Amino acid sequence: MLGPPKLRALDQPVTIALESLIPADHFYRRLDAELDLTFVREWVEALYKAGGRPSIDPGVFFKLQLIMFFEGIRSERRLIDTASLHLAHRWYLGYGLDEPLPDHSSLTRIRQRLGLPIFQRFFEHVVELCQQAGLVWGQELFFDATKVRANADLDSLVPRFYWRAKQHLDELFADAGSTEQPASGEPTAAEPAVSAAGTGPTELPVPLASAQREALAVENAARWPLLEQRRLDPDRPASGPYQRLTDLRVSTTDPDAAPMKVPGHAALGYHDHYVVDGGKHRIILAALVTPADVMENVPMLDLLRRIRFRWKVRPKRAVGDTAYGTGENLQGLAAEGIRAYVPLPDWGKASPFFSQRDFTYEPEQDVYRCPQGTVLRFRGNNYVTQVRIYQAPTKSCQACPIRARCTDSRAGRKLNRPFDEEYRERVREDHRTPAYAKAMRKRSVWVEPLFGEAKQWHGLRQFRLRGLDKVNMEALLVAAGQNLKRWLVRRGWGRRHGPLGSLAALPTKLPTPPFLSCRPLPAPRAIPVR
Repeated sequence: MLGPPKLRALDQPVTIALESLIPADHFYRRLDAELDLTFVREWVEALYKAGGRPSIDPGVFFKLQLIMFFEGIRSERRLIDTASLHLAHRWYLGYGLDEPLPDHSSLTRIRQRLGLPIFQRFFEHVVELCQQAGLVWGQELFFDATKVRANADLDSLVPRFYWRAKQHLDELFADAGSTEQPASGEPTAAEPAVSAAGTGPTELPVPLASAQREALAVENAARWPLLEQRRLDPDRPASGPYQRLTDLRVSTTDPDAAPMKVPGHAALGYHDHYVVDGGKHRIILAALVTPADVMENVPMLDLLRRIRFRWKVRPKRAVGDTAYGTGENLQGLAAEGIRAYVPLPDWGKASPFFSQRDFTYEPEQDVYRCPQGTVLRFRGNNYVTQVRIYQAPTKSCQACPIRARCTDSRAGRKLNRPFDEEYRERVREDHRTPAYAKAMRKRSVWVEPLFGEAKQWHGLRQFRLRGLDKVNMEALLVAAGQNLKRWLVRRGWGRRHGPLGSLAALPTKLPTPPFLSCRPLPAPRAIPVR
């Protein structure tokens, strides 16, 4: 029989426990049981004062960030709206049905208070969990980077001198308009600075001997402090005749973003670097974001040394694409005793003349020999391009019967041998080994799917935040979430792979609809004509 109409009596109070509404096998129950976030309070305790209004639990902040990752949400305003209506989200955060969730603007203030080091520690904590679970192999490392758009448009570019002048004027007027005295506890110019823990003045370093200071100065000048500063000096000299666009123009929306080429057009963006373990679980051991005008091969050695020191691994192979095959990287890997499995570009392949591979180098006499047997002797060094110059006699080249295939110069044929050519030759020798061929096949399916997963499911096609420090926080959370998914699989949860559980209930093999079947259709029957 037809039932009575449903009456809406939703304004009546109902006594029910939120605990009873969440299924026992729900994903967020498993996440809460496996990942205890109480350790975050110990990290941030020194960042809060003893008195004042109580803050939002920092553990709740990271739980909200994990919900944003797993649900594929791009906006913190939408995150709070979704979590307020989702019973499982409320249960995971520890908020009852009658408790209002934090305002979305408070998440921005918490992020500013925590700073980049806390996000780095959170990422490293997840990697530690993966390492303790046996998911890190450590024998092979894969290096790669991807382009990520910035939350800024090309129309925001202005001349850099205008932007600097505006920044300078803003600082001057801010100082002139500020008449407040320093708050209690804040150090002044005449007071010693207080340590990060707030326990007292920072201790002065013990004076070093002059020889030690000189050695440290040489060592510090040779390293690139990108991992600590995470930005580059815009006044740094250009490489050769190339001039960066960021030397002349800067974005007022996101000054750290740099122009880059994307399919179809140009945009402002960053490079997101991943170092992935060569084990079958593909754990991300390091994540770093640099401006797009920083070549992806530049931070390779710094990332390698940080990984070796932090995770106590001794990799035997480092795998990357052609961009990583620079002389500095090959020399640094050789010094660490690591084989470099990277393709090397053949610059003479597109030339109509003989390439340098067609000439034979004789290291005993330090000469090259051309295909006709003419000797090319050493003529000098070019310290700007870091090459040694070899040249054949002019008379020998003019009388050569195959001169048209070798050079069109009136003088003898010249060859440039890089100072680090011996390291490139070692890499070329490895190119003929089965291990190198296996590493190249493995590289094509090891890192790129991780970037695709981050962009397709977790919003990494474009950063939400602005500024180099903030986009690093966002990238570290995405990388930590990707590692966390693999760690949860090892802990026994293997049902959730995509945002919103999109792959949770899919069968292993979907049935093929009849209209998509590849079987040939039966021939139509002939209709007799009467």
